[in-house]
Amino acid sequence: MLYGHAERPAVVYGLGVTEHLHGTVGVRTLANLPILRGAVGGTGRGFGISPLRGQNNVQGASDMGALPDLLPGYGRVTDPEVRARAEAVWDRPLPQQPGMRIPEMFAAAREGRLRALWIIGEDVCATDPDSRRVAEALDACPLVVVNELFLGETAHHADVVLPVASWMEKDGTFVNFDRRFQRVRQAVAPPGTARSDFEVMHAVAEALGADLGCPTPAATLAECGRVTPLFAGLSHERIDQEGAVPWPCPASDRPGERTLYVDEFATSDGRAHLSAAPYLPPGEEPDHEYPLVLVTGRRWAHYNSGSMTRRGGNLLLDASDHLDLHPEDAARLGVRDGAHVTVESRHGQARLVARVGLETAPGQVFCAFHFPAGGVNSLTSEHADTVTSCPEYKVTAVRLRPTASDD
Repeated sequence: MLYGHAERPAVVYGLGVTEHLHGTVGVRTLANLPILRGAVGGTGRGFGISPLRGQNNVQGASDMGALPDLLPGYGRVTDPEVRARAEAVWDRPLPQQPGMRIPEMFAAAREGRLRALWIIGEDVCATDPDSRRVAEALDACPLVVVNELFLGETAHHADVVLPVASWMEKDGTFVNFDRRFQRVRQAVAPPGTARSDFEVMHAVAEALGADLGCPTPAATLAECGRVTPLFAGLSHERIDQEGAVPWPCPASDRPGERTLYVDEFATSDGRAHLSAAPYLPPGEEPDHEYPLVLVTGRRWAHYNSGSMTRRGGNLLLDASDHLDLHPEDAARLGVRDGAHVTVESRHGQARLVARVGLETAPGQVFCAFHFPAGGVNSLTSEHADTVTSCPEYKVTAVRLRPTASDD
């Protein structure tokens, strides 16, 4: 989507762009627009291109190295210089090759090559594609540990569930989509025996005879500053005094960079490189047997898997999931508004309630995945972005038929 004043345009995009087999190609192509317009960097002619992250602190998790091929600050594990700097701080040798992405982990578990899996902050059985195969992977893995606030779908397949604190019950930092570090402070104590993920990891490490160092979240951020120059000027104390601080922030006496690429781009020659890609088809397409395109996403009243919002007043706003479809498709299929329907794909089926309206185009249907009992993610495929492994949630070929409510 294009936003901003006519003289200072901005491109803001979300998961509708990235959750495709070739989502990365789409983002690179989209970036051509502000580059050609001169609306990036220090030109003063625009606000560039920005992703709206799908969940809280996704940016911060990526920044801290929660990716199998990267270290904090996006240094690649295959880069000897980056790896040596981290090894000097951690006093441990690091793997020279990237680890597995989530789809690769699940495949390895099903094949018996992955024997332990620790899941933190994600209900994979509720939110990941082809949920039946995800459950098979967890059941095949000899040890599955889950950090969780509530006993969600994934927790039912775990060998050990560790109760953890919510965001308002712990201390640390979040980073938003424009790279600003912000402080998070404990507002209330966690209930019962729940502890923060930080404390849980330290306790498990101690039980295994390891000392992780960094006794506090503040010490951890300071350590990240030693691992990568991008964060060297950041600290809890500074954020407490100044408020949100953007990275790159290489020194404590220098402000963080609010605007990237003021002088040059992060390329070998310092210049922006346009991306010219041919049309690339999705992982699957509709046909005579499965004529509709299913798009999955979120509803405004709920958050992601719904594990929290389904336990509060949000249910007064939206108590069940619906399948949105266009009146033309509804008439052709004999589906009335409010009727129960069975949605089938090449991968599975789900039971939903039809909502006929103009929110979708003819030939397309939409539903959310906030209510795992509906089985929406059993419909989606294992296709994922060829670069990032982001699932292709936005294109699934389906068919539907009316179903009696008691079938």
